[in-house]
Amino acid sequence: MLLSRVTRTALRVSRRDAQIFRLHPDGVLFSASPTSLLQIKNMSTPPKPHLSLVKATESNHVLIRQRLNRPVSPHLTIYRMSINYFTSPMHRITGVLLSGTLYCFGTAYLISPIFGWHLDSATIAAAFGSLPVAAKVAAKFVMALPLTFHCVNGVGHLIWDTGRRFSTKAIVRQGWTVIGLSVAGAVYLATMI
Repeated sequence: MLLSRVTRTALRVSRRDAQIFRLHPDGVLFSASPTSLLQIKNMSTPPKPHLSLVKATESNHVLIRQRLNRPVSPHLTIYRMSINYFTSPMHRITGVLLSGTLYCFGTAYLISPIFGWHLDSATIAAAFGSLPVAAKVAAKFVMALPLTFHCVNGVGHLIWDTGRRFSTKAIVRQGWTVIGLSVAGAVYLATMI
């Protein structure tokens, strides 16, 4: 068994390396092995392009022009804008706004005695009470809208965490429901006296 395998391999190698005489297209007789025949270049292939030297400033301009013609990857114009385009980033933005406001006011409240600021509850209530009714409602609406949006959209995210409502139709419906409930909740909280 081993002898037949060795014999077959030896025959294959000798056949592969055997010199074969071929007639070149120019009429010259030459010898070549079958593997070297694959390396003969056809005379009709076009010459390599000529490379030219470019100054550094010119190459910069060329690169800038090429980059301006490239699309953003993935190109944003191929997507159809849906409600989820707005609700997903707004959920993150409202979370940052709410927590940032809390941290800033908390820090200001803690350092107010050092600087002599009056940020105690009585002063803030008196300042807010002196505003006209329209300004009070507008201020409460501006404060309540991010809160209600973040809470209602957070419930939507909790529903998604259970693995439900992942169809496109359900996501669009949920997005519009979140916006409607957020505005309604903000109006309700703003008009409470």
